[in-house]
Amino acid sequence: MDQNLFNDICLRQLTFSGVHEGETVVVLTRGAERAEYADAFLWAAQQLGAATYHMRLPSPASASGAWAVGDSGLDQLPLAVEALKAADMVVDCTFLLFSEEQFAIQAAGTRILTAVEPPELLARLMPTKELRERVEIGAELLAKAKTMRITSPHGTDVTYQLGVYPTMSEYGYTDQPGRWDHWPAAFVFTGGSDDGVDGKIVLAPGDVLLPFNTYVQTPVELTIEKGFIQDIRGGAGSSGLDADLLRSYIESFHDPRGYGMSHVGWGLDERAHWHGLTQFPGGMGMELRSFYGNVMFSIGPNNELGGPNDTACHFDIPMRGNSLYLDDELIVDAGELTVKDMRPAAKR
Repeated sequence: MDQNLFNDICLRQLTFSGVHEGETVVVLTRGAERAEYADAFLWAAQQLGAATYHMRLPSPASASGAWAVGDSGLDQLPLAVEALKAADMVVDCTFLLFSEEQFAIQAAGTRILTAVEPPELLARLMPTKELRERVEIGAELLAKAKTMRITSPHGTDVTYQLGVYPTMSEYGYTDQPGRWDHWPAAFVFTGGSDDGVDGKIVLAPGDVLLPFNTYVQTPVELTIEKGFIQDIRGGAGSSGLDADLLRSYIESFHDPRGYGMSHVGWGLDERAHWHGLTQFPGGMGMELRSFYGNVMFSIGPNNELGGPNDTACHFDIPMRGNSLYLDDELIVDAGELTVKDMRPAAKR
């Protein structure tokens, strides 16, 4: 994307996020990554009258080849953490989520926006106030629920006991002290109680494995008991390839907590494409987490919700065509939202 166009969309983003004169905005990057993001956000912050600077962390000394969440690069840099805590807003171009350092920065009242997706995707999925309203309606419904049940024609039937952990909303910008969001995003989620997820999830071709950034090719059956996956196997008539890949990846962390059930919720952005992985390589699949009517469950850490599991092993798995019930009320019907106020205007 042309740098002037990128500047303009970052200015729109920071305007949504309430940046104004008298604030301090820090742009955080790592190594040589996303230098053009830093330039655009620094320019945009200046246009809004904010004091701003770029904090660039060194590249990781080594790479494991796995997406180990929670490694912020800040754990040995307490002075850098204090500087970020002193800012009004941090634009995170590194992915701090699940790290103790992010939690500390938020607790200080600093709002955080993660922006790591390709610029063209950021432009197409620019946040809107209308989308925020629909996400917040979904969050209100989810926050009141005591149980969530997910079913599918492929054999999924799993129940989450709710009420222990908070409900989170993501709509792509952050204008409240201490709040984190991710651009682009449009979904709501919470977590089941630590021993309160039971049943079976059957992944079907076309469901999405993140961070593999691939689509499921062969059915996978997951058996869950008391909040942990007890068995992963290929579905009937399957070669079992996707099941083997999923199991092998989790095993590579040598951490049994990698089998824990993490957050769960649904997507609301009708502009997001299920086929998005074929369009914008190089991101981390945020479009797939947000596409309208997807039901997404996650495996691994729940510390972002205040839970005890801080394993580095994490999967997000958006699924198509599933149904989701809150306290026996149908909320997502085979990929279609049933609540009028959660639908875009064209679907009401």
